[in-house]
Amino acid sequence: MPAPPLIGAESALKNLGALEGLTGWTAAEGRDAIVKSFVFKDFVQAFAFMTEVALIAERMDHHPEWSNVYNRVQVLLSTHVSGGVTERDVSLAQAMDAAAKR
Repeated sequence: MPAPPLIGAESALKNLGALEGLTGWTAAEGRDAIVKSFVFKDFVQAFAFMTEVALIAERMDHHPEWSNVYNRVQVLLSTHVSGGVTERDVSLAQAMDAAAKR
């Protein structure tokens, strides 16, 4: 399967900013990636979010770099095979924002 075409972090952020309800994503420092910190009420909600997103990511065959500490989930999205941000990252960011609202 060919690598998805790069769109770059800045272009992705412009696309994200133009879409209703997607806020808080920024360009990662030092690499072509987008990042966001999600904050939840407690660990259970944070873990439920990660579980939901894990299933979505698996269906998309596109997996985030992320970490969890108590009620926070730090996310970095970049398409490794392409070497930067692609539409796959934008799609996963949209799915993550939607999951965080549930």
